[in-house]
Amino acid sequence: MQIAKLTAALIAAAVSSAAFANGTAPAAPTATPATPDAWVAKMTDPTQNASAFRDPKTFVPWMNAMVDPATSIAMTNAMMNPATSLNFMTGMMNPASFQNYMQFMDPAVQMKWMAAAMDPNFYTAAMTPFMNPNLYMKWMMAPMDPRLLSTGMQALNPGMYANWMMAPMSPQAMNAMMMPLNPALYTNWMGAAANPQTYGAMGSFIDPATYNQMLQGFNPMAIMAPAAAPAAPAAK
Repeated sequence: MQIAKLTAALIAAAVSSAAFANGTAPAAPTATPATPDAWVAKMTDPTQNASAFRDPKTFVPWMNAMVDPATSIAMTNAMMNPATSLNFMTGMMNPASFQNYMQFMDPAVQMKWMAAAMDPNFYTAAMTPFMNPNLYMKWMMAPMDPRLLSTGMQALNPGMYANWMMAPMSPQAMNAMMMPLNPALYTNWMGAAANPQTYGAMGSFIDPATYNQMLQGFNPMAIMAPAAAPAAPAAK
């Protein structure tokens, strides 16, 4: 009887793991950037930049943005700004970046990509930009794009180099350098590492509630106890 209860608990734990994957895992950012600058901000944010690879539906608009020359121009401008590097450095110290990448351990991510690999609609959506003549026209006209010319002139701007020289003394840089001295940073990282939701469905293996549910109603003493002796037949 106790073994039957333990078997039922194991099945219930497996069902709860599936529900965990579908309902309680941290949701990836779903907002699709509308401008090249917004795409660059998301791609240089360690707490969000893996979202494009966790879901094929998110990967398609990401790839469409990457093949657009406007995104490359925006990325070049961002790389010349010291604030981009500081934002990336502080983002890497954020426990949310750990959660961002650990979501790849969720089997649901692999299942989504396996389903996309067999979906003709995914291939059609992925190849559509390359069949659009407008994309090639954009690249041909890119050398005459005012945004690209402005980017090229930025390299001649002494103010850009002054910004890089002053960056280590900026309040943002000072705040980034003080973060490793904050004990709350390490507490938050320990909390993120111990949080089952960080790992998607795989987090059920480190969730104490899973094992409590498995052992609920299981009494080892009942198994070890000797069976009761059969009752003696009644005297006739």
